[in-house]
Amino acid sequence: MTARRIDGKAIAQEYRAELAVRVERLRAAGIVPCLAVVIVGEDPASQVYVRNKSFACESIGMRSVVHALDAATTQSQLIAFVRGLNADPSVHGILVQMPLPRPLDKHAVIEAIAPEKDVDGFHYLNVGKLVAGDPAFYPCTPWGVMKILEHEGVKVEGAHVVVVGRSNIVGKPMAMLLINAGATVSVCHSKTRDLGEITRQGDILIVAVGRPRLVTGDMVKPGAVVIDVGVNRLPDGSLSGDVDFDSVARVASRVSPVPGGVGPMTIAMLLANTVKSAERVAGLAARVETRIA
Repeated sequence: MTARRIDGKAIAQEYRAELAVRVERLRAAGIVPCLAVVIVGEDPASQVYVRNKSFACESIGMRSVVHALDAATTQSQLIAFVRGLNADPSVHGILVQMPLPRPLDKHAVIEAIAPEKDVDGFHYLNVGKLVAGDPAFYPCTPWGVMKILEHEGVKVEGAHVVVVGRSNIVGKPMAMLLINAGATVSVCHSKTRDLGEITRQGDILIVAVGRPRLVTGDMVKPGAVVIDVGVNRLPDGSLSGDVDFDSVARVASRVSPVPGGVGPMTIAMLLANTVKSAERVAGLAARVETRIA
C-alpha cells in the first residue's frame, strides 16, 4: 500500500478562493475585513509568521495591520493596547503573536482580547463554547485539520481517532472538535504507556507533539488516515514532521506531509475566522452559504 499524499496547500487555496468571494461581498457593503496582529519584541521566527499572515490577508483582499511593540513593553501597556484594538470598529480580528517576551503573561493578554475578535480561538469564552459544542471561533490548527478531513471525504462520525499530544493549542481542542463531530477519541501524551499499541487502533491518527519522526509505520493501523501537525527544525536546517513520512506512507491510506500539509490550512482558518467576524458586523453571516461555517 502506498498512501495518498494530502496536499494541504491545494486545499487551503480552494478555501482562500472561497474566502476571497466573501471578502468581495463585504467590500461591496463598505466593510474591509481587517486582522490586527500584535508582535512584541524581535523574535525572528515570529516575524516570519507575521509576514506570512499579512501576505495571506492581502492575497484575498483583506486588510492586515501589524503593530510591532518594543520588547520592553509592560503587561499593562500591552493589555491597554489590545483593549484599544477591541474598541476600534475597523478591526475585526486580533492576534497577539506568541511567544511573548518574559515576564509577560500570555493568558492575561489573551483574556484581554474581546471574544468576538479572538480569531485565534484561545479566549476562555471561545474555549468554553467549543467544549459545550456551541458555535465559536475555533483554534485555527485543529479546525484546519477538521477541514482537511472533510475535504478528503474522511468520515469522522463513528471513527476511532487517536490524537497524540495534549497541548492547549492543538491536542485538547482537536479532541473536542472530534468528539463534537461524533468520533470516539483517545488522547495520548508523554505519560502514555506503549504508545504504539494505542496509535495502531486509530482509524484516523493525528500527531502534534513536536518530536521529529516520533510515529513510524509500525505504529499505524493499515489503511489509517494520518495527519501530521508537528513542525520540527532539524540540525541541517530542514523541516520534519512528527511522523516518519516514508515508513507511514507504506501503511496508511492517506498522510499529510510537512511542510505543505496542515500549515497552510492553519492560516486559511485564521482568515476564515476574521472574515466571519466581519460578516457578523455586516449582518451577512446568516445569508452566507459556505463550506467554512
